Amino acid sequence: MMRELERRGLACAVSVSSAGIAPYARDGALVSLDTILALRDEGIDLGESPRSVDLRRHPGMLEEADLVLAMTQAQEAQLRERFPAARSRPVYTLRQFAGEAGDIEDPFEQGSEAFAACREEIKRLIPKVLERMLARD
Repeated sequence: MMRELERRGLACAVSVSSAGIAPYARDGALVSLDTILALRDEGIDLGESPRSVDLRRHPGMLEEADLVLAMTQAQEAQLRERFPAARSRPVYTLRQFAGEAGDIEDPFEQGSEAFAACREEIKRLIPKVLERMLARD
């Protein structure tokens, strides 16, 4: 997302954050090696010892969000059910916000090919997401 924002000259105007809501999400856990490698293949460096964020420990992120994008419909429902702040925010799946149907399933423990496929799908959707975000302003 940040690359596309930079390409459009909007990197300073939009803030992007990420947090996990899965039961195994742990605040401060190391990001998976598959994630690091999938992003590195795109020239994206997460820096030394990138850590994850557990939304349960940082619910204020939702209070600050203008838009919340989940990967699956189940995650979208969990956000609304478990986090009161999400009920007053626009929450969509990434595909839904891009004008498409379906989920982007978590490639957790499915190997590097699944992570690469997930990365490519997200990469394909990002321009559509940004177009809709910009149209909302």
